[in-house]
Amino acid sequence: MFNKVLIANRGEIALRVIRACKELGIRTVAVFSEPDRESVHVAMADEAFCVGPAAATHSYLSIPNIISAALVSGAEAIHPGYGFLAENSNFAEICTSHKLKFIGPTPQAMDMMGNKSRARSVMSQAGVPIMPGTGDIESDEDAIAFARQAGFPVMIKATAGGGGKGMRVVHDAASLLKALGTARAEAHAAFGDDHVYLEKFLPEARHIEIQVLADEHGNVLHLGERDCSVQRRNQKLIEEAPSGVVDEPLRAAMAEAALRGARAAGYTSAGTIEFLLDQRDNSFYFLEMNTRIQVEHPVTEMVTGIDLVKAQIRVAAGEPLGIGQEDIRLKGHAVECRINAEDAERGFAPSTGRIEHLHLPGGPGVRMDTHIGPGYKVLPFYDSLLGKVICHGADREEALARMNRALEEFRAEGVLTTAPFLRTIINNAFFRKNKIHTTFVENLSATPALAAIH
Repeated sequence: MFNKVLIANRGEIALRVIRACKELGIRTVAVFSEPDRESVHVAMADEAFCVGPAAATHSYLSIPNIISAALVSGAEAIHPGYGFLAENSNFAEICTSHKLKFIGPTPQAMDMMGNKSRARSVMSQAGVPIMPGTGDIESDEDAIAFARQAGFPVMIKATAGGGGKGMRVVHDAASLLKALGTARAEAHAAFGDDHVYLEKFLPEARHIEIQVLADEHGNVLHLGERDCSVQRRNQKLIEEAPSGVVDEPLRAAMAEAALRGARAAGYTSAGTIEFLLDQRDNSFYFLEMNTRIQVEHPVTEMVTGIDLVKAQIRVAAGEPLGIGQEDIRLKGHAVECRINAEDAERGFAPSTGRIEHLHLPGGPGVRMDTHIGPGYKVLPFYDSLLGKVICHGADREEALARMNRALEEFRAEGVLTTAPFLRTIINNAFFRKNKIHTTFVENLSATPALAAIH
């Protein structure tokens, strides 16, 4: 096991990794930008190094600064968390060249899955169902030809994308070319790569993802599924485990497809294979593989009892998983709500400022993963995520009752948050009946309660 790990991140995920390291008896090294000097993850770590000014490009994305901090501190490994450098294969290779273990998959697996067009090809060859789509679009004529052949609507996706960037749903030929230009520009700004491809779009599909865990000894397991269908602008708001629409035969089929895909990628560490589920006939299609810990990993932890971050660290240290597929049991139901500093009534515009008063929820079955406290400054430089409320119950009804209570208890005065909006969703009749899909939030005409707050 490692003696010292550097966490190349900030916020709640940095604190989450520090806690896992402490339980494993590992000393921790935090990095921080100048405005984050007083952050909780800095105070909780055994050591901390400033890696630059506020702009992430000069701090949390500065590979030379982070590698220097690791070497000076004597860290043996780096955990990237999610976001920032978590899926940067170049960073992983540089870690290796400096004899630092990257806590995650190999650079080769990251490259294979990071290019969405290549990932589709790998999965198809492994027998994983893929959505009808294209390779990288080379011309407007190719895009129009595919859209007419597949039928509208279609989705434009950034080849190097993630987090909803460079994605557009197009419903007719007249808007396709304009949307292609917009998606390419957004993809280039977000990823430095303007390549895009097209897929057939299912308007009322479920977004189902399978959590996989693999070690360096050839063992690959799945930990069931998460339902991440409640989204806005292709970014997840609420996640559940297990899904209320996935029965045992479907779970087995999706899990087996995910395991085939993970093996085909030569994958190690924790990873997530995402699918779209067509609720009309239970057919499912590969979307992408996330080669990192997910924001929504706690719901899987709550229903399986397995600490995914500790598992990542153990795998990186060369340990076998130590469990078999028969040891994985799903117990109860878990729900996660992401609370962001945003104004839901103004199109989820970011809200910045100082949190003057804070009350966090608690009680039976309630977990709050957050890095904020009274006096915390919400800055405009980083993601607006303030924390995640995770509730577990014997069944979905109990988990949602606890979530409703937890969101009501949450107070953060000084900034606007999405907590009231999330509570409205939780209490929506369609949501309670599990009548949700990926366009649920956008389709406000079918959800009058949401329309009132939107």
